[in-house]
Amino acid sequence: MPFRVWNPWRSQPPSAPAPGGEIARLAADPRVHALFDWFLRHERDIAELQLAITAIPAPPFGEQPRAEWLGHRFQQLGLVASTDAAGNLLAARAGLDSGSAIAFSAHLDTVFPAGTPLNVRREHNRLLGPGIGDNGSGLAALWALAAALHDCSIVTRRPLLFVANTGEEGEGNLRGVRHLYRAHLPQPSGSVPPAPRQDDAPPPKIDALIALDGAGSDSIICQALGSRRFLVTIRGGGGHSWSDYGTPNPIHAAALAVAALYRIALPVQPRTTLNIGAIEGGTSVNTIPESVTFKVDMRSSDRICLDELEQQLRRTIVEACAEASAGAVHPGLRLSHAITLTGERPAGELPATSRLLAAVRAVDAQLGIRSEVLRASTDANIPLSLGLEALTLGAGGSGGGAHTLHEWFDPSGRALAFKRLTLLLLLLAGLPSAAEGESLAAGCEPGCESGCE
Repeated sequence: MPFRVWNPWRSQPPSAPAPGGEIARLAADPRVHALFDWFLRHERDIAELQLAITAIPAPPFGEQPRAEWLGHRFQQLGLVASTDAAGNLLAARAGLDSGSAIAFSAHLDTVFPAGTPLNVRREHNRLLGPGIGDNGSGLAALWALAAALHDCSIVTRRPLLFVANTGEEGEGNLRGVRHLYRAHLPQPSGSVPPAPRQDDAPPPKIDALIALDGAGSDSIICQALGSRRFLVTIRGGGGHSWSDYGTPNPIHAAALAVAALYRIALPVQPRTTLNIGAIEGGTSVNTIPESVTFKVDMRSSDRICLDELEQQLRRTIVEACAEASAGAVHPGLRLSHAITLTGERPAGELPATSRLLAAVRAVDAQLGIRSEVLRASTDANIPLSLGLEALTLGAGGSGGGAHTLHEWFDPSGRALAFKRLTLLLLLLAGLPSAAEGESLAAGCEPGCESGCE
């Protein structure tokens, strides 16, 4: 689910020239209008698929049943569907030309643990259930794009790749998209890259990634919010609250550390945040605990700010443990600690001259959408941090209650988002002339002059 922050740059137009002429040509093409009509005629089918896939549990690290179910639907559309070593579902669609693909993705996972009652249902026009918008709407849009192209016999010039990826939420740490871009990711100094699994194909060649996440049709998330997550563990000897009094208490140190962390003056520009999201430890009211853990989430658009905040965290834990150990009855009784990095999402952004950003701007101008450029933490973080073309868009409609059991989605007006995604797809992948498309659909090779039908 995107975590959004206010961004003062969002009202500034890009300096790259917008491809308005090509958009106007596409918008006037009867084949494109056939696609638009398909979405209107099949809204009920799209909603039913959204309900069905949301009813399949996809807890963190448990996305495979959902991937298998969706894979069958893609195969019914004639796509070549497979899964990679990270559990990503990849469905490829050939174009007139070979080369790198335009990829559309939507994450499979939800924030809800295994065993959560889903109770997915329709009430009047609303669809309800945990994960129905985040990211049932994105997965439904992914399928709808592929189905519309199939049913309307549309052939693009460049190949397309539809990706239902794993690991977007929480401690999934963007593992699905990291795997897609593994060939681009830098390796730590002196490390040896892990040997690929025998059943894992080489990374697909992706020219641009458009991630579909949640509702809405008026945002452009092309600035990646960086984050780091830590598990802090403080340990001691433990004991009885009376007979072992004077043994350093890990909860005492944790309380000192949390209070000190919240006294840190965080920068406003670039905006930087810190949150303690969970604390666990202890056995009973009359027991000095042996250990306590707490989870820290840091976010910033600036890597240096995250570096400095991490160093402050590490100093704070050392000082808190020393202070809590200072009154120990035995000098040898000292608290120990461990700080484990459990997740890291790198920051990055598209430049204002990006052709992908210019393409979305041109589409929005054609459709009369007053879009906002926003900063958020999404699957696009990985390619953006590598300087590659990527962004995240909403899948239309409206919704609320994300990450709760009361989540809802209203598909009213979803057709506008499908128009937006369709025009962007065709602008990036290219829509050949009707004659070229008909030749390929009939089984001819590009350049065939045999007159086959």
